Amino acid sequence: MMNPRLAARYAKSLIDLSREKDQLETVYKNMLYLQDLMRSSSELVTVLKSPVIPGDKKLKVLDAVTAAHTDPISGAFNRLLIQKGRERFLPDIVWAFIEQYKEFKGIHHVTLTTAVAIGEDVKNSIISKIKAASAMKEVELESLVDEKIIGGFILEADGKRVDVSIAYDLANIKKQFSNNDFIYRIR
Repeated sequence: MMNPRLAARYAKSLIDLSREKDQLETVYKNMLYLQDLMRSSSELVTVLKSPVIPGDKKLKVLDAVTAAHTDPISGAFNRLLIQKGRERFLPDIVWAFIEQYKEFKGIHHVTLTTAVAIGEDVKNSIISKIKAASAMKEVELESLVDEKIIGGFILEADGKRVDVSIAYDLANIKKQFSNNDFIYRIR
């Protein structure tokens, strides 16, 4: 993130305005679309960050790729950023907006890493167990696959990590064998 304070301020302003106009959900969907668009198109991000391309051309490009998915508030916000010369911060502002939205709505991002892919029924079961065992009422589960953990899972939420993977257990066993206190060390 190039300027997190600036991104957070603009994102908060956009959230406040969209709440005031009762358009928060619509703007959130537009920000998700913009985030996906910027992830898939590095060319768009390059155009927005280019000091050589004039603002009116950047606005035309941005309008062309977002025309079908932009509401009046998001469109006006994009125009304001370009008028102020802040368009290079748009990816950071979009990311900050989504984070602030989730915080406002009480949505917790949980990452589940397994050795093999899991189905939707398992995901739903894990979400319900997380809700029952914690104060989290809204959970967004991201499922990752990492074959290196061999088995078990790693669950990460709110800066906490629960690692019950086979790889973690094997590393602990290896550590116990290398630091065995029952073997006398001869010097």
